[in-house]
Amino acid sequence: MNRSLLLLAFAFIGLMWLRSLSAQSTLDKEWQYNPSLLRPFWQGDTVEKETALFIRNEVTSEGRASVLFPITRVLSVSNSAGDKTYEEGRDYVWRAGSREIILPAGSRIVSQTPQDLRRPAKSQKYELTHRDGNGEIFFGAMLEYHEMQTSITYEHAIEPWDGSRPKFAVEVLPRTIDRLRRKKALSIVLLGDSISTGCNASGWANGKPFQPAYPELLREHLEVSYGSKVTLTNLSVGGTSTPWGVTMVDQVVAHHPQLVILAFGMNDSAGRSAEEYKANTKVMVDRIRESLPDTEFILVASMLGNRDWIRLKHEVFPQYRDALADLCEPGIALADLTSMWSEFLKRKRDWDLTGNGVNHPNDFGHRVYAQVLSTLLVPGAD
Repeated sequence: MNRSLLLLAFAFIGLMWLRSLSAQSTLDKEWQYNPSLLRPFWQGDTVEKETALFIRNEVTSEGRASVLFPITRVLSVSNSAGDKTYEEGRDYVWRAGSREIILPAGSRIVSQTPQDLRRPAKSQKYELTHRDGNGEIFFGAMLEYHEMQTSITYEHAIEPWDGSRPKFAVEVLPRTIDRLRRKKALSIVLLGDSISTGCNASGWANGKPFQPAYPELLREHLEVSYGSKVTLTNLSVGGTSTPWGVTMVDQVVAHHPQLVILAFGMNDSAGRSAEEYKANTKVMVDRIRESLPDTEFILVASMLGNRDWIRLKHEVFPQYRDALADLCEPGIALADLTSMWSEFLKRKRDWDLTGNGVNHPNDFGHRVYAQVLSTLLVPGAD
């Protein structure tokens, strides 16, 4: 395991605990569950609060960013906090059928130059060397990227999503879905790394709009969708990878879950082969099943890390996804965020989706995680 990667992830552990305590009371007051935000972005003709980071041309002062689908109508553009709304014509312009939004000179929307997103070598606490060798990727520990990004809600022509789309997994996860349908209480245990602890969601960082991270979004969406009591026990710890997950089996079993979500890969990608990753994941599943034979599983293929960071071995992410797919059978489903992010990055840039510049999702990314997972569990969501 790469030492820099471990230090980067472990730095969040203390912060996570403190932030979760201070943010929880705020979340209860400020965050409002909205089913439209959990509707899969690939459905229908409207995308809610997609994020973009506008890059400014230093000569013309124009800023530009792309969205996922060709636009037919822009409904709203605001800062990521949601407390500042921008005006079409004055702050942004767009052309029907294009995926690009342009900021004219004088726009009030925040924009950056590519150089703003770099730092000199060895100038940050963690060494995040850029792949081109020109300095380091700017690291945002809390809300730095959130504050640079813009939230866009727009309509688009209905067209099929080219990328991977999850399907309702009633045949793969029949026990879990049956419990939900019968409104019986469901116990979920989540085991993963810093992404699953909620890193860089605005609620985790105690900033507006105080959106919870994907685990809480999923839990609440399941309760609202089914009327069942859903308990989600999150055993995730930042900086961890699959060998650590193997050591946590007894703690998972102690909670007697009906559904276990395993979400590793980001930290493994610093140097673990797909074969070892698969073997460790299989050990976790097999050992949990020894004590809880009726427990079902969702295996999460991770989002992609920043392609410009030299520490991550980016070729292993699809290998990990395929390894998890090989483990799938009745009782084990795949949540494929790897394919989703691969398609995103054909249309957008890392800085549009990142929460920290390197390896965490922003609010939009956390919602996509929740959308993919809930599609497996809620009928009609696919």
